[in-house]
Formats: sequence, C-alpha cells, structure tokens
Amino acid sequence: MSLASDLKRIEDALMEAQEVALRYTPGRVESSFKSIDDPVTRADTELDALLKRLLVRPGDGWLSEETADDPARLACRRVWIVDPLDGTREFVEGIPEWCISVGLAVDGKAVAGGICNPATGQVILGSIESGITLNGKQVRPTQASSLNGAKILASRSEVKRGQWKRFEGRGFTIVPTGSVAYKLGCIAAGLADGTFTLVPKHEWDIAAGVALVQATGGIVTITDGSAPLFNQPKPLIPGLIASGTDLIDSLIAATRQ
Repeated sequence: MSLASDLKRIEDALMEAQEVALRYTPGRVESSFKSIDDPVTRADTELDALLKRLLVRPGDGWLSEETADDPARLACRRVWIVDPLDGTREFVEGIPEWCISVGLAVDGKAVAGGICNPATGQVILGSIESGITLNGKQVRPTQASSLNGAKILASRSEVKRGQWKRFEGRGFTIVPTGSVAYKLGCIAAGLADGTFTLVPKHEWDIAAGVALVQATGGIVTITDGSAPLFNQPKPLIPGLIASGTDLIDSLIAATRQ
C-alpha cells in the first residue's frame, strides 16, 4: 500500500500541531515533573490529544509518551509512534532544540515520519517510498566519510553530565543538542554528519527520526549492532547510532573505544 496518504496525514497533523505549539512562549511555560528530571507542560498534553485525533484511523495502534500505553497496539500492523513535544526541557528553558515528532511503523519497521521544530521553522518530512524534504526541498544526509572535521550531535543532557568527555579530542566537533528526534532529523537532512546516544531511548523518541534517516539511505543501528524494531512490548531502545552510509562504520568504532 502506498504511503503517500499517510505522509499527507503526517504533514497536515504537523501543521495543525505547529499552530498549537506557537500559542506558547518557550522559556515562559509552566511545567511540572513526571519524575525528578522529566518535565511536562500543558503543551505536551494538548498536542498529544490533537495528534491522536488527527492521525489514528480504525485498526491503527497508538504509542505516545503522553498517553498511557495500551497493549492492544501489539496486535496492530500499523502503529503511530509519537512524541508530541520531544525536548520538553529545552522548550521550558527557551532553547530552540525541541520538536513535534510523528512516526509510523508498519510490521515493526519505521516507514514514514515527520518532525516540526516551530522555534526554527523547520519541517522535515518523508517516507521510505519518497525520500525526505526539508521545508519542501529534497534533502539527503551528508557524504562525510571521516570523523575528522565531522559535526556530531550529542545529547545536551549527556554532555552536561560529562558523559561525552571521553570523546573530546577525537577530531570531530561535538555539538550539544536537545531533542533526539530533532537530532535525527538534522542527520537525515544533511545538517550534521552523525549522532549517537549513550543512554536508552524510548520508541517515541526515535521512530520519526529513524524513518527519516532510513528514507534517505542513511543508516541507523542500535548500539548492540541490531536494527531498530518498533511496537515492541517494552518500547525501550538501548541506544542508537545514525549517520550517512560512508560514516557509519567509523562512528560505530568511535562509540566502542
């Protein structure tokens, strides 16, 4: 079945969600905490309800950070995997590294996705059938083949905790960045050369970004060497590595040193 209608649904949903997000002023948003270091805002929950209403059709499953998980999704071939506001911490602090992230998985594989960063005006959209666009223009990952001089996006939180100290002086530039979905979108669009995570991530953090990277011929691998699978009973990924095809082996080697 063609993914064209699904991609149009993602695009339309992101445009409506962007209008909602822009009603809020990043840096001046009240937040509470789901856990000690996990903020949530009214925007998160409002966007979650909107996206679920716009995306889900009969027979579709739903997995979102802001919705209680329903095991019924495991019986669905098609599952929407969504983070209505990835990078809430940056949103609360007024750092323009957050996004609305929508991914579609079919039979466990991420096949289409879109992210919208209202703070920067960037919309990255695509599927494994169509390739991807950045604000309507066809894009692809960089063709970097060496880590020397490469731009590698790192979790802002991981950098603050000192977890990236061991990678300093390796010849590549470490760029602290918020949302992991946004980082993956930037890799897919050729705005940076690669990224990897040092802590586990949930499916909703990465589904859209994985779809985007893979839609352009880029590579995403789990840190244990396996391919990412979605709509799993426990939707937690041990970590991932993503880049264009020519850099991935060097990037994997760097994470293991």
